[in-house]
Amino acid sequence: MVIPVHDENPTRRTPVVTYLLIAANVVVFLLSPVATHVVGTSAAAQECRQLAFFDHYAAKPVELLHNRALDSGATGRVVRTGGGVGCLVTSPPPYSKSPFVSVLTAMFLHGGWLHLLGNMLFLFVFGNNVEDRLGRLRFLGFYLVCGYAATYGFALFQSSSTQPLVGASGAIAGVLGAYLVLYPRARVLSLLTFLFFLPVRLPAWVVLGSWFLLQYLYFRGAGVAAGSGVAYGAHVVGFVVGAFLVWGLRSSRAAAPRWSPPG
Repeated sequence: MVIPVHDENPTRRTPVVTYLLIAANVVVFLLSPVATHVVGTSAAAQECRQLAFFDHYAAKPVELLHNRALDSGATGRVVRTGGGVGCLVTSPPPYSKSPFVSVLTAMFLHGGWLHLLGNMLFLFVFGNNVEDRLGRLRFLGFYLVCGYAATYGFALFQSSSTQPLVGASGAIAGVLGAYLVLYPRARVLSLLTFLFFLPVRLPAWVVLGSWFLLQYLYFRGAGVAAGSGVAYGAHVVGFVVGAFLVWGLRSSRAAAPRWSPPG
């Protein structure tokens, strides 16, 4: 496995949008039930709070494809059953939900610290240069488009799934695809993980190409147990969409005629 740490690719300006996206993801995570624990509550109560939170704000493939929220949802309350305790689910759900908007909110949710830190590391290493090339507003739009494309693309592969889909990885995969197109030969300081961490400098096409290959193999089921909980299909779709979007933008700029004063 290759873990990128830093790229040797200077930028011309401060990547404000990249930093703001990282900050927003961290703040949302710290305020979410995944990171916070109410003093005096049981493990079951904490689990029910998280379930209700994700039911409300996470994207669900079946909701996206039908553009309609499910008829039932978790309330966040614990209920006692004959076999113990469970989470209370009511119909209709105790909230209103727009599936389209849930894609946006899901981009800022994470299932745990490792999920958050892994995503933010990749965004920190590769987002600054893509933002530098595209410009701040265009980069923000690009990021959101890749996130939406990745989420809806995954929904097409898992059309009947009611499992919550959270994380910024679909949008960040688009950033990785863009970086590969724009800077394939940039050197990336990375850690090779085998029995120990080995620092190496590799070209971006090796780091990102190997990452994409692994995501595709995992998406196809190679070496991954069923129900792993990782949306590899979203990573694949996001990466491909990001690469094609930037390739198209770069091609259109190259083909645009340059203005010259009349002679």
